[in-house]
Amino acid sequence: MCMYKIGVVGERDAVLGFLSLGMTVKAAENSEEAMKAIDSMAREGYGLIFVTETIARDIEETIARYKNEMLPAIILIPGSQGSLGIGLAKIRSNVEKAVGVDILSKKEG
Repeated sequence: MCMYKIGVVGERDAVLGFLSLGMTVKAAENSEEAMKAIDSMAREGYGLIFVTETIARDIEETIARYKNEMLPAIILIPGSQGSLGIGLAKIRSNVEKAVGVDILSKKEG
């Protein structure tokens, strides 16, 4: 059985809590640190990397580079200031692409 490591990259106050779950945490003060952390985790064979939306919006090219790769899966999570809606928008887009229709939007009726 193959077990992959899970990492978290983002602003310090948003990611430190993940240490208690046994995840590798990389606090990034800027986009360059975040890019290096993600690339390093990818090279080390991490299966899943959570990235805060606040950091992700500044490193879209790095995130996009891994989009079509099997590993690592990069999942956006809210940062310390709350959600920017980026993660949900990406999930909605992927679901719509897979299903052919947006099933996640609230329908009035």
